[in-house]
Amino acid sequence: MLKIEEVSENELKFIGEFSASQESIATDKLSKHEETLTIDMGELKYISSMGLGVLVKTNHRLNENGHSLRLKNLNSHIKDIFKFTRLDQVFDLID
Repeated sequence: MLKIEEVSENELKFIGEFSASQESIATDKLSKHEETLTIDMGELKYISSMGLGVLVKTNHRLNENGHSLRLKNLNSHIKDIFKFTRLDQVFDLID
């Protein structure tokens, strides 16, 4: 299960597992943001291909308006997923 906490106006924290069953919850939450958004993934243990797709769509939407989606505190497993899918070249990954 995915829990999404609002850290500040332009920062969210993802906690738990971002699977396909959580797609609508994440999409609803992310769609409310229109400016550069940072997601703290320090407590995210798993992300599915559907979860990656939601992030890609959000990043694309924000890029169209001159903003971006920044991801920070990825654990080694999640960071590897972004490297293997080459999404580390799409997103601004912050340690």
